[in-house]
Parts: sequence; C-alpha cells; structure tokens
Amino acid sequence: MVPRGQDEEQRAEEQRTPERKAGEQPAEEQRAGEQPAEEHRAEEQPAEKQKTGEQAARGAGERVGDGERVAAVRRVGAVVRHRRSLHLACSAALLAVAMTGGAIALGADRAPASVPVAAGAVDPGVLGGGDLDASITALQAQLRAQPKDHGGWATLGLAYVEQARTKADPSRYPQAERALKRSLSLAPDDDQALAGRAALAAARHDFKNALTFADAALRLNPYSERALSSRIDALVELGRYAEAEQAARTADARRPGVPVFTRYAYVHELRGDVGTARRVLEQALSAAASPGDTAYVATQLGQLAWNQGDYRTALTFYARALAADDGYLPALEGRARARAASGDRAAAIKDMEAVVARSPLPGPLVALGELYEARGAAGDRARARQQYALVDAWIALARANGVNADLDTALAAADHGDKGAALRAARAEWARRHTVHTADALAWALHVNGHDEEALPYARRATATGYRNAAFLYHRGVIELATGHARDGRTSLRAALALNPGFSPLGAAEARTALEAAK
Repeated sequence: MVPRGQDEEQRAEEQRTPERKAGEQPAEEQRAGEQPAEEHRAEEQPAEKQKTGEQAARGAGERVGDGERVAAVRRVGAVVRHRRSLHLACSAALLAVAMTGGAIALGADRAPASVPVAAGAVDPGVLGGGDLDASITALQAQLRAQPKDHGGWATLGLAYVEQARTKADPSRYPQAERALKRSLSLAPDDDQALAGRAALAAARHDFKNALTFADAALRLNPYSERALSSRIDALVELGRYAEAEQAARTADARRPGVPVFTRYAYVHELRGDVGTARRVLEQALSAAASPGDTAYVATQLGQLAWNQGDYRTALTFYARALAADDGYLPALEGRARARAASGDRAAAIKDMEAVVARSPLPGPLVALGELYEARGAAGDRARARQQYALVDAWIALARANGVNADLDTALAAADHGDKGAALRAARAEWARRHTVHTADALAWALHVNGHDEEALPYARRATATGYRNAAFLYHRGVIELATGHARDGRTSLRAALALNPGFSPLGAAEARTALEAAK
C-alpha cells in the first residue's frame, strides 16, 4: 500500500449524498426495463443513432464554412455509416483510412492539446483481458438469451465505455448509457451499474455526475474498485485536489492495486510531488500481474519522465510498455513525443501517424499536425491543416454523442482554429470546473484573443499547485511579457525550457524566440 491516513477519517466524505438516490431512476430508465425487445434492437442495430450523430457533426462542420473541414466531417460521417456493415475488428483501420483521405496520417496533458491523465488513461482489464470486441459479441448473445441479467447489462455498458476510448469512437457512449440504464431498471441497487454510470459520465467529461454516481455506488459497496477510482477521477477533474488526495488514500486503504496506485501518483504529481508520484508508480509496476497492467503503468512512468525532460528514461519505460503490449497506443504516442523532443522527428512522425491511424483523438491529431509544420517539407502545411480539420470533425461527433468537448475545443482552436470559439469554450469549461488545465486553457484563449490582463491571473493559477508542466510555464511567460512583467516572463520561459525543452514541436521553438526577444 502507498502511504495514507486513517480510512475511518475519510468514510464520511465517501458517503456524500448524491443528487439522486441510487435506486431512484428516471421514468425513461424504468420504461427501458419494460421493453427488452427494443433494447436488443437498439444494441444490435445502432445505425439510426449513428445517422443522428453524423448529421449533427455535418451541421457543425458546415457552420464553420471552411471547405477543408467540411470535407473532413463528411469523411467521418461516411465512415460511421460504412463501418457498421463490417466486423468490429477491422473498423478502426477503415476509419483511419477514410478520415485521412488515403494519407498515412494521446494524449497526455501537455501542450498543445491535453487529456488529463487521471480521466483519460484507460484502465487495463475491464473485462478481464482478451479481445474486447469478441467479449462484447458474446455479451450481446448472452443478453438475447437472458434479457433480465442485470449484471450482464452492466458489464456490457462498461465494455462499450472502454470500446469508445480504445477506438476513439464516441458513438459507443449512447449504447453504454442504454445498457447501464437497463441494468438499473432491473436492479436499482446494482453497484456495478452505478459505478459504470460514473465511468461513463467521466468519459463524457461530466464530472459532477461522475461523482454523484460514484458516491451512490460506494454507499452500496464501499470496496468497489471502479467506483473508488471514478471518485478520484471526478474530484481531480473538478479541481478539488485536497479531496482527491483524501479519496486516493481511502481507495488505497480499501482496494490497493494498479488502478488506485496510478491515480494516487497523479494526485501527487498535480501538487508537484514528483518523487512520491514516481515511487508509487514504480511500486505499481512491480505489482503488475498482467501485460496490460505492465503496459499501463510503464506508460505512466514514461509520461512522468517526459514531463521532467528526461527523455531517455521516458523512452525506456515506453519500450517496456510496448514490449508488454506492442499495440498499446498511449505508449506509442508517448514514444512519439519523446522521440520528437530528442530530435528524431522522422521516427516521431511515423509513430504519431500510426497512433492517428488507429485512434484519431484531438491530442495526437494536433501533435501530428505540429510535427508536419515543424518539418516543413513539401505538402506538410496541407497535411497539418488536414489534421486540424479532423480535430473539428471528432469534436463535432463527440458532442453529438453526449461528450463535453469544450476543453478539447479550447486547446486545439486557440492555436489552430477559430480563436473566438476557443475562448467561448474555455469560458464555458471554467464555469463548470476550476482545474489547472482549465485555468491554463482559459488563460491561453484569452491571450490569443488579445485579453492579456484578464489572462494573467488564470495563467498564474494554472501553475499555483506546483504542477510541473512546461506548456503552462510557457503560456504564463508569454502572457507575463505581454502585460509588461518582463522579468517574470523571462523567468517563466526559462523555467519551461529548463523543465522540458522539447515540450511541443512548435511551442518550444516559440518559447525560445520569445525569450531571445525579451532579453
């Protein structure tokens, strides 16, 4: 176990009253249990749902008015229609080919686009390992034979959440919601289904409801590992860091293991305690009992090392992760970033193209676009624009399937899209939650829109917890220079480059240029 306080001291916090009692489901959830035949058809034939998401995405793209982005959205929509007629095992590859228009075209919470580790990292072994697609097919068959198996519906819902993450396919979230609601209509006190609702809400960036459902599950089963983990994630992503640390200690007391260790480490990293974070992750790696666990934890250690500018150590851990699971995309993405920071741009582009081909999420798409821009070869500018257009396409589809994508929008659009949209999204996200990531995103969106005086307090707040993030320091330094705080600005820029001199394919060079100009 990692160091912790007394479990009893945290029990009151774990028993927070949710917005709705665990057993009280809305009317539509009750109706779901009364119509099992329709539920089966919904899971087996989601084309209509997909068409709805596609139409919403197309509308979002056409409002942008940029022909290149409209084309990207339409390619996504065409693939969504086509992939439903194919076996799931080959759908991700077909999606990538269609989305990149035939070109050979993760994240980490680093510039320019970020996905917080606690919520974005995928826990291994959701279904005990094995082929997730095959497991889903087997569950569907089981539920056709036993439609009142509430545990089966809960497991299916969780499987859809995991599939959405691993395939970058937010269309799975409505399917997950239907399956989990069905489980709760059959057994309102099923803690597994409530924990699944918490995981789904977190995946959709609805962290307030993630906390509500996690608390409800923990009242029924205080030792639910998934609910304990989701509770930590929700508190982290709501910016309630002291409570998140308490929740991590409680989770460690009740269910020590890889999911809890990695979250405990991240809570400490956010507070600037890199030593404790590293020690806990090393303990988790030594306890890893499966290739999935090894890949997951080794990747977190690689990310931690990369944040500190230790690229050699980062590459060592990414190699260990890929040796355990050669298809583990977060490790491949991390290796791409470390290779880029080490000067091996060609290898970095090859790795990031492989990531995007299988999982076209905003973080890797923006990173690949910036790598193309940094290389500057013939056609690279157009290739970069294509990646940024695909970010817009993914965000439109995510929104159509219930995902709050404001942070993704703010981060990507501030540097590579509609700056006004970036600011609107950043303000909306800040209104929902106050984290170091939302503070940084709002500060930078304000800066690129010319509101530097308003941006400065947010930039300083983003670095106030002690979190060691070079991109945050770079943003703060540029804003400090723009507001006349020349000495502070130089200090922040030097700190960014000293911490992680290759933190971004474009941002690092811009930081050096700004520092030189400020001398």
